[in-house]
Amino acid sequence: MSRPAKPDNEEARLAALRSFDILDSEPERAFDDLVRIAAGICGVPMAAVTLIDRDRQWFKAQVGMESPDPSLETSFCAHTVLDPSAATVVSDATLDHRFSGNPLVATANGIRFYAGAPLVTQDGFALGALCVVDDQAHELAPFQLQALDALSRQIVQLLELRRVSKQLRHQLHERAWYEQQMQLYQDELEQQNADLSEQTRTDPLTGLPNRRAFAAALDAAMQKAAQSGDPLAIAVLDVDHFKTVNDIHGHDEGDRVLVALADMLKSQAAGRGLAARHGGEEFVILMPGATLEEARLQCEFMRQSVGLLPMGLPVTVSIGVAARQREDSAEAMFRRADQALYDAKRSGRDRVIAAR
Repeated sequence: MSRPAKPDNEEARLAALRSFDILDSEPERAFDDLVRIAAGICGVPMAAVTLIDRDRQWFKAQVGMESPDPSLETSFCAHTVLDPSAATVVSDATLDHRFSGNPLVATANGIRFYAGAPLVTQDGFALGALCVVDDQAHELAPFQLQALDALSRQIVQLLELRRVSKQLRHQLHERAWYEQQMQLYQDELEQQNADLSEQTRTDPLTGLPNRRAFAAALDAAMQKAAQSGDPLAIAVLDVDHFKTVNDIHGHDEGDRVLVALADMLKSQAAGRGLAARHGGEEFVILMPGATLEEARLQCEFMRQSVGLLPMGLPVTVSIGVAARQREDSAEAMFRRADQALYDAKRSGRDRVIAAR
């Protein structure tokens, strides 16, 4: 028995074989069908698709072989890959010096006939063979040998198609992952934009809506009130003598007063209204559905609540109130409320005045 040599391009051939990622894969019907067709055309009981690895032969598909031998020592197909240009045909293995001592031959009902068409890639690498085997010596007719060659080419095309299909699946998986990452990035970007938008509409000290947010809310409330005819009122609130608070007690204490006042206003306006910081020590309150008198009473309650806040120093507020009038604009109503606040300040502070 002649031990099969290694092809001169063995390392490159093995790299080509690995690129198909087929070794130790699950059985596939397409390969099984081709070995059955080969066995039928050649009139033999056994056929296989073998791939020659570095230290073994591996059977992708086979028919009629109970326990195929993976050893390269006894492999017929390991000889076939040595010459990719032609099929290897052994009419009677007992008469061939390469195989006469092979354990697969020197047994009862052992291999007598073998024909193997190399599986050759487009780059010329023989990966293995499509082989047909019989325990009786015989020859192949020319048409059978041609069919075996054609089927071997079909198997190589099937390997190429399998590889391309796997690459496409991998690319689609990568694309899906990339699209998922892009969506996550887009969601994060949108959230960041939303956060930035919120920051541009929120007073950083008190957490209340700022002047810009209040203006938008007032415009929307004016439009709704004009359509529905429902009453609408606003109030402008200012902390009395706030500069004195900062000068005597410091700006940190002044900030604490503003935060406490903001929390109270937010609680009072919760539900239908909106409290916002208009700037400095000035706050505004939007009161949808409130008449002028209802708004005045609500603001009076707010004014009295200021004196109950646990701020550790006396704090009072002055409030001006205005209600929407027919054909009114947001600017006009705000100016009336602001003028009422001025009147409250001029009248001694710590009071609520409603614009008439």
